[in-house]
Amino acid sequence: MSGICGWYGWPDEGDAAPERLQQMVRLLPRSPYHRDVSLVANGAAIAGTTLTNQCFTYRDSQTLVLVNGPVRWSGPTAPDDPDIATRFARLYIQRGPEAVQALQGNFVVARLNLARNEVFLATDRLGTHPLSYHVDRQSVVFASHGDAVSRRLGHRPALDPQTLYDYIYFHMVPVPRSVFVGQHRLPPGHYLIYRDGEAQVRPYWEPNWLDIRPGSFAALKEQFLTLLEDSVRDAVGQDQRVGAFLSGGTDSSTVAGVLGQVTGQPARTYSIGFDAPGYDETEYARIAARAFGTDHHEYYVTPGDVARSMPEVAAVYDQPYGNASAIPTYYCARMAREDGIDVLLGGDGGDELFGGNARYAKQTIFSYYQRVPSVVRSSVVEPLLHRLPAIERVRILRKIRSYVDQAGVPMPDRMESYNLLDRIGPHQLFTDEFLEQVDTDSPKKMLRELYHSAHAADMLNRMLAMDMKITLTDNDIPKVVMMCHVAGVEPRFPLLNEKIIDFASHLPPRLKLKGTRLRYFFKKALQDFLPPEIITKQKHGFGLPFGLWLSTEAPLQQLAADSLDGLCERRIVREQLIDELRGTHLDAHAAYYGTLIWVLVMLEHWLRSREL
Repeated sequence: MSGICGWYGWPDEGDAAPERLQQMVRLLPRSPYHRDVSLVANGAAIAGTTLTNQCFTYRDSQTLVLVNGPVRWSGPTAPDDPDIATRFARLYIQRGPEAVQALQGNFVVARLNLARNEVFLATDRLGTHPLSYHVDRQSVVFASHGDAVSRRLGHRPALDPQTLYDYIYFHMVPVPRSVFVGQHRLPPGHYLIYRDGEAQVRPYWEPNWLDIRPGSFAALKEQFLTLLEDSVRDAVGQDQRVGAFLSGGTDSSTVAGVLGQVTGQPARTYSIGFDAPGYDETEYARIAARAFGTDHHEYYVTPGDVARSMPEVAAVYDQPYGNASAIPTYYCARMAREDGIDVLLGGDGGDELFGGNARYAKQTIFSYYQRVPSVVRSSVVEPLLHRLPAIERVRILRKIRSYVDQAGVPMPDRMESYNLLDRIGPHQLFTDEFLEQVDTDSPKKMLRELYHSAHAADMLNRMLAMDMKITLTDNDIPKVVMMCHVAGVEPRFPLLNEKIIDFASHLPPRLKLKGTRLRYFFKKALQDFLPPEIITKQKHGFGLPFGLWLSTEAPLQQLAADSLDGLCERRIVREQLIDELRGTHLDAHAAYYGTLIWVLVMLEHWLRSREL
């Protein structure tokens, strides 16, 4: 994440403005490898930090423009246009906010027009460049990190209890919400336009799953493979030392293999292992590395690494963030940086585009029950399964009843049947005084809105559209982006190239999920490219064995106990359940309840890092 920060509407600060801008810059996520650029005018300022010298600026007598990130230009050009910021500034005069359509790739853009009292902000289609902002009648303050916004305002806003609840539910804070009252975050594919004290946020891009374009498998395969190679080539760019994450999964193996093809030399690949049964996937990463002849590197994360890194990782995010795989991602990116890598390619996006998550097949199976006539379901099947005493004694009948009960839950609520917070119950986890301040149904309302407003006609594509937001842009992308930039590496995502997203959204659903076969088209198209072991393996990723280690490792136990006690003192969570988590629950289901402990511990360390 190449950062950005600035403001509009703070006039007459004179010589103090550059230092105040630098105070914001120092709070942006950065490593020793970042460099800064800035523009300052009376009442307005913009600054950016960049890892790969891709921060472009434009200035005239009334306008400041900054475009930051590995961005590609797809609009008109003139012979005297020296860079993308100049092209954008000139196109904006002609087209207004629609000029953002000419920007592709990963970017954030700010345009401040002093003569017209206008601010334009936009972030890329997948939100790889997050943007927090505060707006009032006189001013706009914006930054890639919420702490920088708070610094410019001169105070830290109050915490929003609803957002803290949402964090426990999702393990992250969904955009556009912010944990700070009065701050907001710009959604992916959106722009903000501010004129004369009024701000509007509008989409300029949304995935469209309605326009299905069937074709022969052979033709679709040829088109996909061409797009894949072009996308990796675009991500490599010019004169960069490029490597790739390699978990041994389908996506990372594909990206690593194509990287070697487009560069004409062995790809430099990086993988994380764990000395824990059921979690280590280095065997598959090695299979892919051998198949593609990569220059492969591995690092084994230890319990000690986790104990040392948890407070630091919690603090670096501007919102509470509870995805435990952030830590192995950081160690992988750090290994690449130490090996001289500037740009690291990730395989994120394949599951959400091509139907790779097991829950898609599971929900398809549940949907079969809806084909039974409703009168038969309500008057025959369901009464029998819930009234016959023999049901409890016959295992197969109990399983049928469980299937019917789950199948009867409407979408998308059915997808949340294993949510930790729903399983435990809000009133079991949180104190009454905390729950009085929140709407416990708010997360599901958000999911329902996403599911039903998706530009999709069938259940699978609605699930994909929802996961593009919640799983990908709100969770996985921030994990990779933030950890890479702390390590000093620029992350890029070839599978999230705009053309591949367009191709996948128009692919017939039956080719993504064939019966219950996940990622049918993707795997079939690559079956002659990927090793067969990779094609058939089960998905794991960089899952961290935190719950398992928590049962045996004293430093982690001490860290968790101290953090959980802190949350109890804040009167957010109930002490009784915390005691149960550390005892019977963790002993019985270390991986399952270890996840909740992780999320709670990271929240406490995030709060401590802000002295809240």
